[in-house]
Amino acid sequence: MQPRSLSTRLLLSVSAVLVVFFGITILALDFVFRDLSERAIRDRLEVQVIALLSASEEDEEGGLRPQQLAEPRFDNPGSGLYAQIAGIRAAGTGGQVVTPADRHNESVWRSKSLTGSGLVFPAYLRIGERRFGELRRDDGTLVLGFSMGIDWQFSDGTMRPFVYSVAESLEPYYAQLRRLRGGLFGGFGILMALLLGTLALLLRRLLAPLRRVEQEIEAIEAGELTELGGGYPRELLGITTNLNTLLHSERERMARYRNTLGNLAHSFKTPLAVMRNLLGSSPARLLPMARQLDEQVDRMDEMVNYQLKRAAAAGGTGLGNAPVDVGAALEALRGALLKVYADRDIDCELRVSEDCMYRGDREDLTEIAGNLLDNAFKWCRGRVRMSAQRWPRPAARRDGLQLLIEDDGPGIPEEERSRVLERGARLDEHISGQGIGLSVVRELVRLNGGSLSIGISPLGGACIAVQLAPN
Repeated sequence: MQPRSLSTRLLLSVSAVLVVFFGITILALDFVFRDLSERAIRDRLEVQVIALLSASEEDEEGGLRPQQLAEPRFDNPGSGLYAQIAGIRAAGTGGQVVTPADRHNESVWRSKSLTGSGLVFPAYLRIGERRFGELRRDDGTLVLGFSMGIDWQFSDGTMRPFVYSVAESLEPYYAQLRRLRGGLFGGFGILMALLLGTLALLLRRLLAPLRRVEQEIEAIEAGELTELGGGYPRELLGITTNLNTLLHSERERMARYRNTLGNLAHSFKTPLAVMRNLLGSSPARLLPMARQLDEQVDRMDEMVNYQLKRAAAAGGTGLGNAPVDVGAALEALRGALLKVYADRDIDCELRVSEDCMYRGDREDLTEIAGNLLDNAFKWCRGRVRMSAQRWPRPAARRDGLQLLIEDDGPGIPEEERSRVLERGARLDEHISGQGIGLSVVRELVRLNGGSLSIGISPLGGACIAVQLAPN
C-alpha cells in the first residue's frame, strides 16, 4: 500500500474539520430558524386571536360571534387557518373562578375552515391563561395552535368565560424548513468544495519544491543528475545543501575506498611475484623451504585477490547509478567465458526477460554474475543456463533483479551448501580456483539487500538463485 502524500493527508484533515464545523453551523442555524419561526407563528396567532376578540359581538343566544373577519382564510375549508370560540355555561359573575368540575364547554362559533379537520382545541382555560402547542388533524397533519381564556361582560352585566382558539397548518413552515435545510446543505457543500479546491491549488503551488526534490532524487538514483539543483525556499535549503554534501562525500569516500584497497592490493602483488620468481630459481639448499614459502605466497595471493574484488565492488552503497541493461551485461560475460572455455565446447543458454533493467552498480552485477557463471562453466559437463528477470517488490518503488544460474554438473550436496559460501572453501581441490568467488558473491548480495540460495537444477546440477534489490 502506497503511503498517502502530504497534500492528501492535509486535504482529508481539512475536510474532516470542515464537515464538523459546517455540521455544527447548520445545526445551530436550523435551531435558530425553527425558534424564530415558532415565535413568529405564535405572534401571528396572538394577533389573530386579538382580531377575533375585537370583531366579536354578542348574539341572541348569549354567545359571541365575530361579525367581520379580517382573514378570509377562515371561510375557506382546508385553508390551513382555523379558529374557534368556546364558552362555559356554569360561569359565575364578577370574575368568579370556574373549577374544572363545574365547567361545561360548548362551541359557540367555529370557522368554516374547521369543517372536516377534526381539530380539538383545549376545553377549558383559566381567565388570562394562554396555551401554545401542536395539535393534530384527523389525517395526521400537525398544526400549531394558540388558545387564550377570557371573561366577557355582557350588556346585562353578567360575566361568562370564553376560550378563543386559533390554529395554523405547519405545512408551509415545514416546506420552508426543508428549503432552508436544502439551501444550507447545498450552500455549505459548494462552499466546502470551493475551499478544498482552493486549498488543493495552494498546496500544489506550495508543495512544488518538495515534488521537485523528489524528482531530482529519482534522477540522481537513475544516474541522470549528480546533485540537487538550487533555487529552493529557505525552509528546504538545509535539507538540499546537506544532501548535496552527503552525495559529494559519498562519492569521494567510495573513490578513496576503492583507490586505497586497489593500491594496497597492487602493492602486495609485486613483492609476491618477486618472491615467487625467487623461489622458482632458488638454490638446492632452499628447496626444503620452497614448498612452505610457496604455500604462504599462495595464501597471500588469495588474500590480495579477495581484497581486489571487494575494492572493485560498490556493495550497494553507491548513489546515482544509471540503469544497467542486464541482457547486454550478461551477454558480454557469456561471450568472454565461451572464449576462455572454448576447448570444452560448452552450450551456454541465456534467457533474459524483455526490458530487464537493474538499478544498481554495474560492477557489482558483473562481479556476481561473472563469479557464478565462471563456477558453472568449471563444474558443468557441457551445458549451462543463466536466466534473468525482474523481481517484483510490492512494498518498494522499484522492482529488483532475479538471477538463476544452472548447470548439468555434479551439483552441490545439501550438507555442503553453507560451507561453500565461506571464503577459501572448495569442494574439489583438483578444480582450479581459490575458493573465494562464492564468498564475494554472498557478501555483495547481502550488501545489495538481496538473498542467495542453492538448490538442484532441472539440468541435473546446481541451481543458484540470486535476488538483488535496487539501490
